[in-house]
Amino acid sequence: MCKPDLYDPKINRGYAELARHYGCLVDPARAYHPRDKAVVEAHQRYIRSSFFAGRSWPSLAAMTAGAEAWCTQVAGQRRPRALEGRTVLEVFAAEEAPALRPLPGAPFEPATWSRPKVAPDAHVVVGRTLYSVPYRLIGKRLDARAAAAMVEFYLDGELVKTHVFTPRGRRTDWADLPEHKSGFFMRTPAWCQAQAALVGPACATLVGELLAVNALFRLRQAQGVLRLGQRHGDARLEAACARALGAGDPSYRTVKGILAAGTEHDGVQLPLPGIAVPAWLRGPDAFGGEQR
Repeated sequence: MCKPDLYDPKINRGYAELARHYGCLVDPARAYHPRDKAVVEAHQRYIRSSFFAGRSWPSLAAMTAGAEAWCTQVAGQRRPRALEGRTVLEVFAAEEAPALRPLPGAPFEPATWSRPKVAPDAHVVVGRTLYSVPYRLIGKRLDARAAAAMVEFYLDGELVKTHVFTPRGRRTDWADLPEHKSGFFMRTPAWCQAQAALVGPACATLVGELLAVNALFRLRQAQGVLRLGQRHGDARLEAACARALGAGDPSYRTVKGILAAGTEHDGVQLPLPGIAVPAWLRGPDAFGGEQR
């Protein structure tokens, strides 16, 4: 019971689903009025003392068979005063048995309900798992129904998303995210390594070292390094990666700092315009030409 009320009680959603599945009516008793359900509790005491007390069974099947025999041979043979001399079994067969409905074809599937709030990354937490929902629902509260096979999300009673149940981790449907966001998250470790190889060997080595351990945790760093190439150009990014590797600090922060300071070529002799190799590296034969 979620909210006891004499006129409009709020029943737990999972229990209400159980009642609907078996076609039963849930009629809650009043809070703090134990006599409202005294008759039901009296039957429970009788079952405990007459059937369960002092007995044990080797299996559930044996207990079920014993319960059926007890119902017909013991409990069903009682003659309460209210039945005017008839046995319980006689009244059941004459009045109650014809009113019974057949059991549903499928067994009841228990489910857990919760009300998660959609986070700014368009994911909600259900149990130990993050599930994506359409990004237009960011900031809203959803009704989440988690069953053994599926997790369903409702907004004001309307089904807005379903996911296969996952015990823990993260399930993301890229169609739930805006195009520019989904494109960023789909840049997997393999994609990053392939793009880094196009930039140059130093960049490929640096990204490879970033993703060598805890690839998913450091994926954003690798993505950030490649994004620096869009701002500064592949040539400068390759030089910055080479310098970061030489300094023994292959990280996104180091590469970004080198590019921001413009020091990616510090300590490296660049070729002079129009001259393939500096004159002092040509050797003595380069000076044997005409004398002026």
